[in-house]
Amino acid sequence: MILIGTMNLTRTRERGDFYCPTCSASRTYRLRSRRPFLTLYFIPTVPIGGAETFVHCDGCRSSWDETVLEMDQATHEQVREDQFRDEAIRATVLMTLVDDTITEPEIQSLQMIADTLFDRPLDREELGRLSSIARQSGIKASNYVLSVSKRWTPQQRMLALQGMFLAATAGEEDLSDEKLGTLKVMRDLLELTAAEYEAAIDDALQYEFV
Repeated sequence: MILIGTMNLTRTRERGDFYCPTCSASRTYRLRSRRPFLTLYFIPTVPIGGAETFVHCDGCRSSWDETVLEMDQATHEQVREDQFRDEAIRATVLMTLVDDTITEPEIQSLQMIADTLFDRPLDREELGRLSSIARQSGIKASNYVLSVSKRWTPQQRMLALQGMFLAATAGEEDLSDEKLGTLKVMRDLLELTAAEYEAAIDDALQYEFV
């Protein structure tokens, strides 16, 4: 009986130092190459696909695309900051949509929150697109924050909470039960202490939006 199968062969092509986005520090890395082979009696014989290269961090053991070697610490930090701003704005939009409505005053408030709090303009076209995606996909504010906030810093979590609080209270004299309940859940999702939660809300009250 002839035994034929496939297996991946991986080898290290080079070593060096790089800034690891996961470790947030300089680490040693291995540039590795992985390629599938056809095996005959468990012996690799013929390559059956192209080689895939990736960067392997010796510290956290994360794997990255080779382009990670082209980015320095400042660039990585800027990318992560830009990502947080995008995610925080999405969270504020989702908070507004908790009661499945969005009014003109809320639209104006969301734009001011994005510009003032997150230093990131939000035009009506993008806002409409984000709202449509959220409604069509049934994305909930709590589920979204749970999925993205793990990579946020403590300061970013408090800032995001401020944005969501301002979005929830925009254009309303009284908070709806749905929004109030979602805000309460955010404390646990963001892993904030009672003091941190209250401080974030107090800081948010200094802003005056529509």
